[in-house]
Amino acid sequence: MNDTDRQADRMKQLVRGNFDEMKRMLEAFASEEENVEKICAAAAMMTASIRQGGKIIACGNGGSMCDASHFCEELLARFRTDRTALPAIAVSDPAYLTCVGNDFGFDRVFSRFVEAMGRPGDILLGISTSGNSTDVVLAAQAARERGMKVVALTGRADGKLSACSDLLLSTPPSRWSDRVQEIHEKVIHTLVQLIETELGLDA
Repeated sequence: MNDTDRQADRMKQLVRGNFDEMKRMLEAFASEEENVEKICAAAAMMTASIRQGGKIIACGNGGSMCDASHFCEELLARFRTDRTALPAIAVSDPAYLTCVGNDFGFDRVFSRFVEAMGRPGDILLGISTSGNSTDVVLAAQAARERGMKVVALTGRADGKLSACSDLLLSTPPSRWSDRVQEIHEKVIHTLVQLIETELGLDA
């Protein structure tokens, strides 16, 4: 086997290893009945808020901000079929984030938004792979002070976010944030589908 063949074989092993690890983690998460029940409960909370004229505010850092934006655009635009727009806002505007970060510190970028836009009955979806992101934790605290419910997606159940969440969804432990984020993506798609179903918009 020459160097080119060895490199090609190494790349194939890497691909298979990634998908095998991803599969094991997803199966471990899905096999826990509590996780299924929590996803249904989170969707019910979000649906109840929307029915009562509320909205969902979502936040996270880095890849988790991308997941927060992804979740909200699926609600605002469409998921699988056309239907009415649903109220959701991701805290992701770069001008806003850098303004607050510069003036108040980046730990306040999400809580400041919640202070301005959050209303009793709204839902905060806080996403943090570590479960300890200070800006997400402060947003959760601000949300609860305003009579909002907090749903958290994390990669560990014992993080700081757990103490200020009404419902915590945690993935199995992993050394790598990308494995956690892959589960989070499956959860947010499922939440959107459940919300549509609960509202009778999935036809």
